[in-house]
Amino acid sequence: MKIAIACDHGGLALKNRIAEFLKQGGYEVLDFGTKTLDSCDYPDYALPAAEAVAKGECERGIFVCTTGIGISMVANKVPGVRCALCTDATGARLTREHNDANALALGGGIVGVNLALDIVKTFLETPFSKLEKHQRRIDKIKAIEDKYLRS
Repeated sequence: MKIAIACDHGGLALKNRIAEFLKQGGYEVLDFGTKTLDSCDYPDYALPAAEAVAKGECERGIFVCTTGIGISMVANKVPGVRCALCTDATGARLTREHNDANALALGGGIVGVNLALDIVKTFLETPFSKLEKHQRRIDKIKAIEDKYLRS
């Protein structure tokens, strides 16, 4: 599985640790940056990573900033991306089972490394439930995108 990963300076340390973890787990990682601690703007890195997920170039995306909030907002502006900000493994499991989320946001200043790696593992290993009620809700999200977002 190919994973797009992106961060700003506030998420760099956690992004780098997650990328290492993913590579050790046999995942292919496409790192969209940032690669330095210099102050930067998360949209510059989140947008191309989210586009790679939306286009199917990467099966999933992982986005990290200090809180995970701003970077998840950017990812969710791209039609076809369903990015969930998770702070525990239960949320990661449920967003995959219920929402078929294809992107995960984490706060580098909010969750520690061990918890973040558990969240990532759960997110990547949990399948979508394929229950009709969940698919119906995802279809409604798509309809909202079609109405309001222009690609």
